[in-house]
Amino acid sequence: MHISIVIPLLNEKDSLKELHDWIVPVMQSNHFLYEILFIDDGSTDGSWEIIENLSLENNNVRGIRFLRNFGKSQALHAGFKAAKGDIVITMDADLQDNPEEIPELIGLIQNEGYEVVSGWKKKRYDSIITKNIPSKLFNWAARKTSGLKLHDFNCGLKAFRKDVIKTIEVSGEMHRYIPVLAKNAGFPNITEKVVQHQARKYGTTKFGAERFINGFLDLITIWFVSKFGRRPMHLFGALGVLMFIVGFGFSLYLGIDKLFINTTGRLITDRPQFYIALTAMLIGTQLFLAGFLGEIMVRSRKNDTRYTIADKINLKETS
Repeated sequence: MHISIVIPLLNEKDSLKELHDWIVPVMQSNHFLYEILFIDDGSTDGSWEIIENLSLENNNVRGIRFLRNFGKSQALHAGFKAAKGDIVITMDADLQDNPEEIPELIGLIQNEGYEVVSGWKKKRYDSIITKNIPSKLFNWAARKTSGLKLHDFNCGLKAFRKDVIKTIEVSGEMHRYIPVLAKNAGFPNITEKVVQHQARKYGTTKFGAERFINGFLDLITIWFVSKFGRRPMHLFGALGVLMFIVGFGFSLYLGIDKLFINTTGRLITDRPQFYIALTAMLIGTQLFLAGFLGEIMVRSRKNDTRYTIADKINLKETS
Protein backbone atom coordinates (compact mmCIF):
# COMPACT_ATOMS: atom_id res chain seq x y z
CA MET A 1 0.00 0.00 0.00
CA HIS A 2 1.52 3.28 -1.16
CA ILE A 3 0.52 6.38 0.79
CA SER A 4 0.80 10.02 -0.31
CA ILE A 5 0.71 12.68 2.38
CA VAL A 6 -0.12 16.09 0.92
CA ILE A 7 0.75 19.03 3.16
CA PRO A 8 -0.05 22.58 1.97
CA LEU A 9 1.81 25.25 3.88
CA LEU A 10 2.48 28.97 4.13
CA ASN A 11 5.28 30.30 6.34
CA GLU A 12 5.57 27.26 8.64
CA LYS A 13 9.37 26.81 8.76
CA ASP A 14 9.43 26.23 12.53
CA SER A 15 7.10 23.24 12.37
CA LEU A 16 8.22 21.43 9.21
CA LYS A 17 11.17 19.47 10.62
CA GLU A 18 9.17 18.42 13.68
CA LEU A 19 6.21 17.39 11.53
CA HIS A 20 8.45 15.36 9.23
CA ASP A 21 10.08 13.59 12.19
CA TRP A 22 6.60 12.84 13.56
CA ILE A 23 5.26 11.39 10.31
CA VAL A 24 8.20 9.16 9.37
CA PRO A 25 8.10 6.79 12.40
CA VAL A 26 4.35 6.31 11.88
CA MET A 27 4.91 5.33 8.26
CA GLN A 28 7.84 3.05 9.07
CA SER A 29 6.20 1.28 12.01
CA ASN A 30 3.21 0.42 9.81
CA HIS A 31 5.44 -0.63 6.88
CA PHE A 32 3.82 1.82 4.50
CA LEU A 33 5.46 2.84 1.26
CA TYR A 34 5.00 6.58 1.35
CA GLU A 35 5.76 10.00 -0.02
CA ILE A 36 5.45 13.32 1.78
CA LEU A 37 4.43 16.12 -0.56
CA PHE A 38 5.06 19.59 0.84
CA ILE A 39 3.26 22.25 -1.20
CA ASP A 40 4.80 25.64 -0.41
CA ASP A 41 2.16 28.24 -1.19
CA GLY A 42 4.56 31.15 -1.67
CA SER A 43 6.25 31.18 1.75
CA THR A 44 8.64 34.02 2.52
CA ASP A 45 10.11 32.75 5.81
CA GLY A 46 12.56 30.13 4.53
CA SER A 47 10.12 27.18 4.53
CA TRP A 48 11.33 26.05 1.11
CA GLU A 49 14.92 25.78 2.35
CA ILE A 50 13.71 23.50 5.16
CA ILE A 51 11.89 21.32 2.61
CA GLU A 52 15.03 21.14 0.47
CA ASN A 53 17.06 19.99 3.48
CA LEU A 54 14.46 17.39 4.40
CA SER A 55 14.51 16.03 0.85
CA LEU A 56 18.27 15.49 1.16
CA GLU A 57 17.74 13.51 4.36
CA ASN A 58 14.75 11.54 3.12
CA ASN A 59 14.18 10.53 -0.51
CA ASN A 60 10.46 10.17 0.20
CA VAL A 61 10.12 13.92 0.70
CA ARG A 62 8.94 15.81 -2.36
CA GLY A 63 8.15 19.47 -2.76
CA ILE A 64 6.34 21.96 -4.96
CA ARG A 65 6.89 25.67 -4.52
CA PHE A 66 4.51 28.28 -5.91
CA LEU A 67 5.85 31.50 -7.33
CA ARG A 68 3.59 33.41 -4.96
CA ASN A 69 0.68 32.77 -2.60
CA PHE A 70 -2.22 31.29 -4.60
CA GLY A 71 -4.26 29.79 -1.75
CA LYS A 72 -4.78 26.46 -0.02
CA SER A 73 -7.14 25.07 -2.64
CA GLN A 74 -4.59 25.62 -5.39
CA ALA A 75 -1.90 24.02 -3.23
CA LEU A 76 -4.09 20.95 -2.70
CA HIS A 77 -4.87 20.82 -6.42
CA ALA A 78 -1.14 20.73 -7.23
CA GLY A 79 -0.55 18.12 -4.54
CA PHE A 80 -3.40 15.92 -5.76
CA LYS A 81 -2.11 16.13 -9.30
CA ALA A 82 1.37 15.03 -8.24
CA ALA A 83 0.33 12.37 -5.70
CA LYS A 84 1.06 8.77 -6.68
CA GLY A 85 -0.28 6.91 -3.65
CA ASP A 86 -3.19 4.50 -3.58
CA ILE A 87 -4.50 6.45 -0.60
CA VAL A 88 -3.94 10.19 -0.20
CA ILE A 89 -3.81 11.87 3.20
CA THR A 90 -4.12 15.63 3.61
CA MET A 91 -3.01 17.43 6.73
CA ASP A 92 -1.98 20.91 7.81
CA ALA A 93 1.63 21.85 8.50
CA ASP A 94 1.03 23.66 11.80
CA LEU A 95 1.27 20.52 14.00
CA GLN A 96 -2.42 20.76 14.92
CA ASP A 97 -3.11 17.48 13.06
CA ASN A 98 -1.77 14.29 14.64
CA PRO A 99 0.03 11.94 12.18
CA GLU A 100 -0.62 9.01 14.52
CA GLU A 101 -4.24 9.12 13.35
CA ILE A 102 -3.19 8.20 9.81
CA PRO A 103 -3.19 4.36 10.13
CA GLU A 104 -6.80 4.35 11.36
CA LEU A 105 -7.87 6.65 8.53
CA ILE A 106 -6.19 4.32 6.05
CA GLY A 107 -7.86 1.31 7.69
CA LEU A 108 -11.32 2.80 7.18
CA ILE A 109 -10.65 3.09 3.44
CA GLN A 110 -8.72 -0.13 2.99
CA ASN A 111 -10.84 -2.43 5.14
CA GLU A 112 -14.30 -0.85 5.26
CA GLY A 113 -14.63 0.40 1.71
CA TYR A 114 -14.96 4.13 2.36
CA GLU A 115 -13.84 6.51 -0.35
CA VAL A 116 -13.40 9.59 1.83
CA VAL A 117 -12.70 9.77 5.57
CA SER A 118 -12.92 13.24 7.08
CA GLY A 119 -11.41 14.12 10.43
CA TRP A 120 -13.62 15.52 13.18
CA LYS A 121 -11.89 17.69 15.74
CA LYS A 122 -14.49 17.07 18.42
CA LYS A 123 -12.45 18.81 21.12
CA ARG A 124 -10.78 21.96 19.86
CA TYR A 125 -8.14 24.21 21.38
CA ASP A 126 -9.08 27.33 19.42
CA SER A 127 -10.73 30.51 20.62
CA ILE A 128 -14.40 29.86 21.47
CA ILE A 129 -15.61 33.24 20.24
CA THR A 130 -13.55 33.73 17.09
CA LYS A 131 -13.32 30.13 15.88
CA ASN A 132 -15.38 27.51 17.70
CA ILE A 133 -18.80 29.18 17.58
CA PRO A 134 -18.45 30.43 13.95
CA SER A 135 -17.15 26.98 12.98
CA LYS A 136 -20.19 25.24 14.50
CA LEU A 137 -22.53 27.60 12.63
CA PHE A 138 -20.59 27.10 9.43
CA ASN A 139 -20.65 23.30 9.73
CA TRP A 140 -24.39 23.32 10.50
CA ALA A 141 -25.07 25.30 7.33
CA ALA A 142 -22.82 22.98 5.31
CA ARG A 143 -24.66 19.90 6.58
CA LYS A 144 -28.06 21.36 5.75
CA THR A 145 -27.01 22.50 2.29
CA SER A 146 -24.96 19.49 1.18
CA GLY A 147 -26.85 16.66 2.87
CA LEU A 148 -23.58 15.24 4.23
CA LYS A 149 -23.77 14.46 7.94
CA LEU A 150 -20.25 15.55 8.83
CA HIS A 151 -19.46 17.52 11.97
CA ASP A 152 -16.26 19.18 10.77
CA PHE A 153 -15.96 20.06 7.09
CA ASN A 154 -12.89 22.23 7.62
CA CYS A 155 -10.61 19.70 9.34
CA GLY A 156 -7.36 19.47 7.39
CA LEU A 157 -6.81 15.80 8.25
CA LYS A 158 -8.59 13.67 5.66
CA ALA A 159 -8.02 10.46 3.72
CA PHE A 160 -9.03 9.77 0.13
CA ARG A 161 -8.95 6.92 -2.28
CA LYS A 162 -6.73 7.84 -5.21
CA ASP A 163 -9.51 7.94 -7.79
CA VAL A 164 -11.40 10.51 -5.71
CA ILE A 165 -8.65 13.13 -5.71
CA LYS A 166 -7.86 12.45 -9.37
CA THR A 167 -11.50 13.13 -10.28
CA ILE A 168 -12.50 16.22 -8.29
CA GLU A 169 -11.45 19.77 -9.14
CA VAL A 170 -10.43 21.86 -6.12
CA SER A 171 -10.43 25.54 -7.04
CA GLY A 172 -11.06 28.97 -5.55
CA GLU A 173 -11.45 28.35 -1.83
CA MET A 174 -13.29 25.05 -2.15
CA HIS A 175 -10.83 23.08 0.02
CA ARG A 176 -13.38 23.32 2.83
CA TYR A 177 -15.86 21.31 0.78
CA ILE A 178 -13.77 18.49 -0.65
CA PRO A 179 -16.17 15.84 0.79
CA VAL A 180 -19.06 17.68 -0.89
CA LEU A 181 -17.14 17.82 -4.17
CA ALA A 182 -16.47 14.09 -3.85
CA LYS A 183 -20.16 13.35 -3.23
CA ASN A 184 -21.19 15.46 -6.22
CA ALA A 185 -18.62 13.65 -8.37
CA GLY A 186 -20.22 10.28 -7.57
CA PHE A 187 -18.33 9.04 -4.50
CA PRO A 188 -21.02 8.55 -1.81
CA ASN A 189 -19.10 6.36 0.65
CA ILE A 190 -18.00 9.15 2.97
CA THR A 191 -17.54 8.95 6.72
CA GLU A 192 -15.79 10.79 9.52
CA LYS A 193 -13.49 9.87 12.37
CA VAL A 194 -12.89 11.73 15.61
CA VAL A 195 -9.28 12.95 15.59
CA GLN A 196 -7.12 14.65 18.14
CA HIS A 197 -6.70 18.40 17.81
CA GLN A 198 -3.36 19.86 18.90
CA ALA A 199 -2.91 23.42 20.12
CA ARG A 200 -0.86 25.52 17.69
CA LYS A 201 2.79 25.36 18.73
CA TYR A 202 4.45 27.85 16.39
CA GLY A 203 3.35 31.02 14.61
CA THR A 204 -0.18 32.27 14.15
CA THR A 205 -3.17 31.16 12.10
CA LYS A 206 -3.19 32.24 8.47
CA PHE A 207 -6.97 32.54 8.37
CA GLY A 208 -8.97 35.48 9.71
CA ALA A 209 -12.65 36.07 10.31
CA GLU A 210 -13.20 36.66 6.60
CA ARG A 211 -12.78 32.92 5.96
CA PHE A 212 -16.23 32.29 7.44
CA ILE A 213 -17.82 34.87 5.14
CA ASN A 214 -15.97 33.38 2.18
CA GLY A 215 -16.93 29.93 3.41
CA PHE A 216 -20.66 30.68 3.35
CA LEU A 217 -20.35 32.27 -0.11
CA ASP A 218 -18.46 29.21 -1.34
CA LEU A 219 -21.17 27.02 0.17
CA ILE A 220 -23.79 28.79 -1.95
CA THR A 221 -21.54 28.35 -4.98
CA ILE A 222 -21.12 24.63 -4.27
CA TRP A 223 -24.89 24.20 -3.94
CA PHE A 224 -25.57 26.09 -7.16
CA VAL A 225 -22.85 24.32 -9.15
CA SER A 226 -23.95 20.90 -7.89
CA LYS A 227 -27.53 21.60 -8.95
CA PHE A 228 -27.09 23.59 -12.15
CA GLY A 229 -23.37 23.70 -12.97
CA ARG A 230 -23.75 21.32 -15.91
CA ARG A 231 -27.21 22.50 -16.93
CA PRO A 232 -27.53 26.26 -16.36
CA MET A 233 -30.36 26.39 -18.88
CA HIS A 234 -32.54 24.45 -16.43
CA LEU A 235 -32.42 27.38 -14.01
CA PHE A 236 -31.98 30.50 -16.10
CA GLY A 237 -34.04 29.18 -18.99
CA ALA A 238 -36.92 28.19 -16.71
CA LEU A 239 -36.89 31.54 -14.90
CA GLY A 240 -36.64 33.36 -18.22
CA VAL A 241 -39.60 31.55 -19.71
CA LEU A 242 -41.64 32.15 -16.54
CA MET A 243 -40.87 35.88 -16.52
CA PHE A 244 -41.64 36.17 -20.23
CA ILE A 245 -44.99 34.40 -19.79
CA VAL A 246 -45.88 36.77 -16.93
CA GLY A 247 -45.01 39.79 -19.08
CA PHE A 248 -46.82 38.42 -22.12
CA GLY A 249 -49.87 37.70 -19.98
CA PHE A 250 -49.98 41.31 -18.78
CA SER A 251 -49.58 42.52 -22.36
CA LEU A 252 -52.38 40.28 -23.61
CA TYR A 253 -54.68 41.50 -20.84
CA LEU A 254 -53.93 45.15 -21.66
CA GLY A 255 -54.52 44.57 -25.36
CA ILE A 256 -57.87 42.82 -24.85
CA ASP A 257 -58.96 45.43 -22.32
CA LYS A 258 -58.13 48.31 -24.69
CA LEU A 259 -59.61 46.76 -27.84
CA PHE A 260 -62.81 45.18 -26.50
CA ILE A 261 -63.62 46.24 -22.91
CA ASN A 262 -62.48 49.76 -22.10
CA THR A 263 -61.94 51.24 -25.54
CA THR A 264 -62.23 54.87 -24.41
CA GLY A 265 -60.07 54.53 -21.32
CA ARG A 266 -56.49 55.55 -20.71
CA LEU A 267 -53.76 54.92 -23.22
CA ILE A 268 -51.91 51.67 -22.63
CA THR A 269 -48.68 53.60 -22.02
CA ASP A 270 -50.37 55.49 -19.18
CA ARG A 271 -51.04 52.31 -17.25
CA PRO A 272 -48.42 50.87 -14.82
CA GLN A 273 -49.24 47.33 -15.97
CA PHE A 274 -47.67 48.18 -19.34
CA TYR A 275 -44.27 48.82 -17.76
CA ILE A 276 -44.57 45.72 -15.57
CA ALA A 277 -45.24 43.66 -18.69
CA LEU A 278 -42.39 45.26 -20.64
CA THR A 279 -39.90 44.80 -17.79
CA ALA A 280 -40.94 41.19 -17.20
CA MET A 281 -40.49 40.30 -20.88
CA LEU A 282 -37.09 42.00 -21.04
CA ILE A 283 -35.87 40.25 -17.88
CA GLY A 284 -37.23 36.94 -19.13
CA THR A 285 -35.37 37.31 -22.41
CA GLN A 286 -32.14 38.19 -20.62
CA LEU A 287 -32.41 35.23 -18.25
CA PHE A 288 -33.06 32.88 -21.16
CA LEU A 289 -30.02 34.24 -23.01
CA ALA A 290 -27.93 33.88 -19.82
CA GLY A 291 -28.89 30.22 -19.63
CA PHE A 292 -28.15 29.71 -23.31
CA LEU A 293 -24.72 31.34 -23.03
CA GLY A 294 -24.04 29.33 -19.87
CA GLU A 295 -24.73 26.11 -21.76
CA ILE A 296 -22.29 27.15 -24.50
CA MET A 297 -19.60 27.98 -21.91
CA VAL A 298 -20.05 24.69 -20.07
CA ARG A 299 -19.72 22.70 -23.28
CA SER A 300 -16.66 24.60 -24.52
CA ARG A 301 -14.87 25.07 -21.18
CA LYS A 302 -11.23 24.05 -20.99
CA ASN A 303 -9.17 23.55 -17.86
CA ASP A 304 -7.09 26.60 -16.96
CA THR A 305 -3.97 26.91 -14.86
CA ARG A 306 -4.73 28.55 -11.53
CA TYR A 307 -1.22 28.78 -10.13
CA THR A 308 2.43 29.05 -11.21
CA ILE A 309 5.00 26.57 -9.91
CA ALA A 310 8.46 28.01 -9.32
CA ASP A 311 10.33 24.85 -8.28
CA LYS A 312 9.99 21.14 -7.55
CA ILE A 313 11.86 18.56 -5.50
CA ASN A 314 12.00 14.83 -6.35
CA LEU A 315 9.13 15.17 -8.80
CA LYS A 316 9.13 14.26 -12.46
CA GLU A 317 6.80 16.05 -14.85
CA THR A 318 3.26 14.71 -14.48
CA SER A 319 0.43 15.04 -16.96
